[in-house]
Amino acid sequence: MRLGIYLNTHGTDLDTVLTTLRTAAQHGLTSAFLSQLTSLDAITAAALGARETPALREAGTAVVPVYGRHPLSLAVQALTAQAVSGNRFTLGIGTSHRQIIENSYGLSFDRPARHTREYLTALIPLLRGEAVDYRGTTLSVSGQVHLPGTTPPPVLLAALGPAMLRIAGELADGTVTTWTGAPAIATHIAPHITRAAHAAGRPAPRVVATALVAVTGDPHRVRDHTAEKLGFAATFASYRALLDLQGLSGLHETVIAGDETTVDKEITRFAEAGATDLLVSPAGDVDDQARTLTFLRDRR
Repeated sequence: MRLGIYLNTHGTDLDTVLTTLRTAAQHGLTSAFLSQLTSLDAITAAALGARETPALREAGTAVVPVYGRHPLSLAVQALTAQAVSGNRFTLGIGTSHRQIIENSYGLSFDRPARHTREYLTALIPLLRGEAVDYRGTTLSVSGQVHLPGTTPPPVLLAALGPAMLRIAGELADGTVTTWTGAPAIATHIAPHITRAAHAAGRPAPRVVATALVAVTGDPHRVRDHTAEKLGFAATFASYRALLDLQGLSGLHETVIAGDETTVDKEITRFAEAGATDLLVSPAGDVDDQARTLTFLRDRR
């Protein structure tokens, strides 16, 4: 299982992001994925981060919402990121949530699984440089993207429910999850996407898990802070369903926190559950985060 860093870029300036990526690489983390909210453009920042941090083998997004970005436009941007990064860019996409898409974007969130399937059906061949003339029920695409010197970037689809996991297995290179503990990876995420990929005759998919991690002497403080700052997200339908599946009351219960031995055991559980990658988001105060990065370096 590969270890990388997951960075929430909301409200963070570009120089701080680049410094964090360099620090992560110095501590032995081989990949970096950036969130897409209403701050830095994650695709641009990830591509620049890869270019300025040669030690990173991969930089990507987790995740860019497919609503509001036409497949043709996204293909152009993703292939440009490949060029900037030296072909080390991975495109993570997802639907986001009804509250965000309808309230912030003013778009319909009707039939998100159908929209995602149609989106990927057009996007994947565009990333391969193929001409596309596609007419679906939720979108239409006609065009071709040609950017010499680039390879098609891997595509990960954020998927938590069975329908989206099936689409990820059939059309994408894997999935990226959030707020998902190791048991849910083993019994829900990995089996669903792997069966779908196998049935479609595709290679074994990547299962990229993300987790808030804190090597700390006060795990309760870290979890309480997470509940205070991010607990509202448990009202999003996909997250609520996932928490219910895991028998959890809130997002804070997915945080990995404790001393080095405790955190090491939890990380090992992800590998045993079938995760191919674990993206660590260092949590807690400044000292906790530094201790976490040191632990990851020493563990490697």
